[in-house]
Amino acid sequence: MPASLKTLVSAYVRAKNRQALENMRELRRQLLERLQSTSSINAAQSRASIQEDLRVIEEGLEQLQPRGRG
Repeated sequence: MPASLKTLVSAYVRAKNRQALENMRELRRQLLERLQSTSSINAAQSRASIQEDLRVIEEGLEQLQPRGRG
């Protein structure tokens, strides 16, 4: 999935679709929060995967930040 996610994030960056990236980030944050509050299963691998997704999404959002002139 990471390659697919990277492709999707890259497409949103090229389209300058910040809202789509923010929506993806929020969904994954919600999922991570739910997993972290669950004690009935060992969700370490799922949490790690979601954290990696968040890292990729954050990188995409950083690419959409206005660049300072200097």
